[in-house]
Formats: sequence, structure tokens, C-alpha cells
Amino acid sequence: MPDVDLETLPGVGPATADKLHDAGFDSFQSLAVASPSELSNTADVGESTAGDIVRAARDAADIGGFETGSTVLERRNEIGKLSWHIDEVDDLLGGGVETQSITEVYGEFGAGKSQVTHQMAVNVQLPKEVGGLHGSTIFVDSEDTFRPERIDDMVRGLPDEAIDAALEDREIEGSAADEAAVDALVEDMLDKIHVAKAFNSNHQMLLAEKAKELASEHEESEYPVRLLCVDSLTAHFRAEYVGRGELADRQQKLNKHLHDLDKVGNLYNAAVIVTNQVASNPDSFFGDPTQPIGGNILGHKSTFRIYLRKSKGDKRIVRLVDAPNLADGEAVMRVQDEGLKPE
Repeated sequence: MPDVDLETLPGVGPATADKLHDAGFDSFQSLAVASPSELSNTADVGESTAGDIVRAARDAADIGGFETGSTVLERRNEIGKLSWHIDEVDDLLGGGVETQSITEVYGEFGAGKSQVTHQMAVNVQLPKEVGGLHGSTIFVDSEDTFRPERIDDMVRGLPDEAIDAALEDREIEGSAADEAAVDALVEDMLDKIHVAKAFNSNHQMLLAEKAKELASEHEESEYPVRLLCVDSLTAHFRAEYVGRGELADRQQKLNKHLHDLDKVGNLYNAAVIVTNQVASNPDSFFGDPTQPIGGNILGHKSTFRIYLRKSKGDKRIVRLVDAPNLADGEAVMRVQDEGLKPE
């Protein structure tokens, strides 16, 4: 939602409006979803004033009240579905990765979590008629996993019809068989992936706030931000908060971080994909001992949870563990040089 005159809100003069803008609050909607304490801390205004501003913004943005189920259904029609280009997986996910939701992908090392984030960073840029969202990507890299060479491989590994559609959409002359045209497509797609490396958990949380600013800047552009990837969500938190004594602090910070990511998805109709590390429970005698990090905080905040499991060779089992409107199930895919492929 583009910038509006924040000075129309009670208690907001020119100086306060400047503070709000500097803190990243540039619309009624962004203020409406903030808490008074958050506004007070980030924009340096009193908590009483912050409460008045939030309430007025909620009235101006017309959010926060009750609405009928049919209205909710109508609004959900705006939600996009980002295709994996693997029919079995797309069917499992009800059409693909949803915007305005957090999708958690967890699994042991080498299961293909980073491959998923790279593939989605490519697929999201495709036209909607071939399963994309005609958008750009923000990629928060906490484990030094982002590789532009991998993006190159995956663009070239797209189906010919997807490459042709992307070339036509970008007005690049040529076809999937034209090496120079595909080279230009690779370069253009890399330009639309905004990558930042997170050095610690505090920096990672700051990058989530910067992602909101970046999404706002690109909202009216030809390729608005439609995907936010964090690979991995928990690596820094796991390393910096060790032992039960620091568990509460870790979970509190992780909770705030997840809410910041969720805001980007909801405000800008973007899909949020986070990868997660796992731990093995040695006391587990039955079933899979692998458990995702992050506890109930992450479990409750993730709308969709996907467990990636290694199989023979390049095969991976994609298991839908939790979803609000879909049955649990499994699908099979392959991780190959050209990207994620059907079995």
C-alpha cells in the first residue's frame, strides 16, 4: 500500500511523521498491524500516543474488525500459488506455495532445503500462466548457502515453455534453444534476487525489517517482491542461545522475528519460505527421531510445514506435516543439476 499522509492521524505532526517514515511505517496498514509498544520503541513516541496512532490507523485502513466467511473467501482469491513445477508436489500443496503464509521446510543436511529456496527464487519470476507470480525475491542467507551459479543451472533447467514465456514477458528476443537469449534471461533473473548475508541473529532480525522496506519500495514496480526466503531461520539462534537457561530468550526473539517475516508476506502478498535445521532425539525408539528446531513457537507460526527426507540417490521425499486446509501426505521429487524435477 503506497505512502499516505500520516499527519492526518491524531497525534502525528511533521516531526512524528518523519520518525514513523524512518522506522519503516509508511502506510496506514503498516501502522495498523503494529503494537503500541513496538511503535513506541522504534519511532520514539510515547506509548499512549502510540496507542492512539495504532487505533486511528486501524480505522483508516479498515482492518481489525469482524467480517463474514464469504468476504474472507473473496479476499483469499487474491492469494497466489507458486508452483514447484512438479505436479505431485503441487497437488500435495494444493497448487503450490501460498502467498501471505509462512512455509517451513525442514530436514537434515543434504536433504535439499537450500535447493528448494533457489528453485522458488527462479520460479517466482515466471509469468503466472506458467506457475510463477511475476515477482522478485528477497533472500536472507544465514548459512552462506546462496549460489548464483545454482540459479544459472536452474534457469537453464526450466521447461522450454516456461523459458519461452519468461523471454516473451521480459521482451527478450529468442527462444529456449537460443543460448544468447537464455544467457540474458539468467542475468535478468539474478538481478531480481536481492540477497543479504546475516552474520548473527540480531542482524538477521534487522534484515527482516529491511526486507519490509525493500518490499515497499518495489510494490509499484514491474516485478514486486513476491517471495521472501530465509535460509536458514534457526542456525544463528541455535548457535547463540545454548542451554535451557537461554531457551526462553531464544524463543522470544524467534517469535518476534517470525512475526516480522509474516508482516512482509501479509502486507505485500508475498510467499515466505523458511528453512529449518533438525535435531535427533536419541530417546526415540519408534518412528523418525528427527525433530525440527524452534519448538512450539515455530510450529504454531508456520502455516505449512514440509519435511524433506533423503531417499535413494537424488530422490527426496516431500512430506506435508501440517497445513490448515490440506491432508498430510507425501510426494517424491529429484534434486538434479538442472534443479528440482519430477520422479
